[in-house]
Amino acid sequence: MTSIAIIGAGPQMGLAIARTFGSQGLDVALISRNRDKLDGLASTLTAEGITAAAFPADVLDHDALTRALKDAAARFDGIDVLEYSPLAIESTVLATPAESDTSHIQREIEFQLYGAMAATKAVLPAMREAGAGTLLYTTGAGSLDPLPMVANVNAAAAALRNWVVNLHKELAGTGIQAAHVAIDVALGGASIDPKLKAATPEAVSSVYWDLHTTKRDQAEIVYRG
Repeated sequence: MTSIAIIGAGPQMGLAIARTFGSQGLDVALISRNRDKLDGLASTLTAEGITAAAFPADVLDHDALTRALKDAAARFDGIDVLEYSPLAIESTVLATPAESDTSHIQREIEFQLYGAMAATKAVLPAMREAGAGTLLYTTGAGSLDPLPMVANVNAAAAALRNWVVNLHKELAGTGIQAAHVAIDVALGGASIDPKLKAATPEAVSSVYWDLHTTKRDQAEIVYRG
């Protein structure tokens, strides 16, 4: 298997990760809700000599997500790396702990944790059969050090982090790496926390390659620049 599936592919981290892995010879499957944006990203990567294709799916639709991953595996003869980092700022309702009700957190749990679980279930059997593979999951640093203003998002991110670290332990010795990446910087300089350092997606993306290649014993990396 020589491909990476990027779930939540967008013009910042998704594109940077695609370039990092694509430049090393991996084919790139781009997955998110918007076909037009995915086609644009695929065209950009193709122009740079990277084999890439779009597979539209919403992470909240587990059947569609599974189909997209199966289609990507068929197109690229398997999926060697899964990277999960969907983002939906325009539809996210932020709530503090005192303001949160169950609906605020449930939506984020479905988006972050349940979507990751569905994606993993779609690719893990083939990785087990091959005895190799990499599963990478992205959150912000609020999964470790939460901010009250985004409490509902942080609660779901913390749940995903806990699940991934447990998955890493479960898969020890199988040849499959599972790891969590917490990004504790402001990508492109924009952040709700003015104390964060700024960093480019390209700088952060090297962490993912390290986890795939030389840091396969690590369950987590917190990127602080």
